[in-house]
Amino acid sequence: MRSYSPVRWIVLIMALLLASCGAAAPAAPVAEKVTIRMWSHQNSAFNKVNQELIDQFMKENPNITVKYETFPYDQFIQTLQTSMPAGTEADVIEMFGSWVCNYAEGGRLQETPAEVMSYTKAQGIFYKAPLDGYYCNGKLYGMPNEFNLEYGGALVNPALYEKAGIPFPPAYKDYNSLIADAKKMTVIDGGTMTTAGFHFTGGDALGFILLSGILEQGGNYFAADGKHFNFTSPESINVIQTLTRYAQSDKVIDPTLFAGDNGLPGAFFKGQVGIGYIGSWAAGVGKVDYPDVKFDYVALPPMFGSEYKFVADAGWGKVVSVNTKHSKEAWMLQSYLTANRNNALKFNQISGTIPAMKELVENPAEILSVEPWIKPTFNLLPHGAYLGNVTDRDQLFYEIITKNLTDALTGAVTPEAAAAKINDQANAMVESKASK
Repeated sequence: MRSYSPVRWIVLIMALLLASCGAAAPAAPVAEKVTIRMWSHQNSAFNKVNQELIDQFMKENPNITVKYETFPYDQFIQTLQTSMPAGTEADVIEMFGSWVCNYAEGGRLQETPAEVMSYTKAQGIFYKAPLDGYYCNGKLYGMPNEFNLEYGGALVNPALYEKAGIPFPPAYKDYNSLIADAKKMTVIDGGTMTTAGFHFTGGDALGFILLSGILEQGGNYFAADGKHFNFTSPESINVIQTLTRYAQSDKVIDPTLFAGDNGLPGAFFKGQVGIGYIGSWAAGVGKVDYPDVKFDYVALPPMFGSEYKFVADAGWGKVVSVNTKHSKEAWMLQSYLTANRNNALKFNQISGTIPAMKELVENPAEILSVEPWIKPTFNLLPHGAYLGNVTDRDQLFYEIITKNLTDALTGAVTPEAAAAKINDQANAMVESKASK
């Protein structure tokens, strides 16, 4: 009988075991731990819901850590302007849609990967007005969270309607009936307007009334090249003449007294305004900050013509930096926050914003259970368009349109002179930005 050493026995036994069991499977690789950053402006409601969704995202993706940083609004703008050229910005950025194309065309943003979202697919998910702010030169750069609407709705004060003997709630079919009611609610005491029947002179309101009013009449505020402006058209002058008539002849607003601290929505919730032209977000402010004030939010008819044609900002959404070193994880977070139906709903419910996602409006029970005041906007949403690349939206609205329109409303200049100044200054802005 042949004998074997103990060592040889052990080797033989191991060989037999391996032969019977097959080769041992390699250990599963451990997922790489990745840290990404996200930036946004400071807004208590936005920050609350973003943090809740980020925490939820990290729980579902334990290999990804998200550091969420916020900045005061003005500081946020400055931080983006300095950090993005230096390549030190966050991986994911909550950006206002009207800024997106400027940064995208400057090579600062990453195009949305086709496997994440195509523009064709996005068109079926989101309304055109908010989506198109993220669509630049045939490429999609991120997705929106909200429909930023400053058109076609108003806060209305039932106490002032009752005092003036006007039925409430109103259902206006045209502006003639609106102005007739506004005149009844306007109060002028000793030459000073103490109650404005129709307040429409906010910085956002004047800008959107002018641009949308031009479209409602079949005009265009862009010149033929699509970059410069045409604010001296008959349609533009007609808008300014109409608003000037409301202030000068109908006397439903004193644009000097009802400005600054006496602007909307503050003046409305102090009981000083009958009809306040403003976005539905102001109703959300009223529900939270003025719970004892009785008011309603109603849809308004087109100011010109019979069909809704209006422009809107693209609203807040999320984009991804071209400098991110973790593109896959950044887009996972971006789409989780914007394109996930339940997360989009949560964002709108907590932030008090109008959904950019069509499905949330087409099946509105969930959103209206939290934000009933946005219902009057729903019939408007399909008719909106993105305002386009207006070079510098804030400069155009606040420094150019609002200032010159206010001069016309106070009688300091004629509507024609105001239109000419808006046209000259807006086109000078385009040239100035192009030369930099």
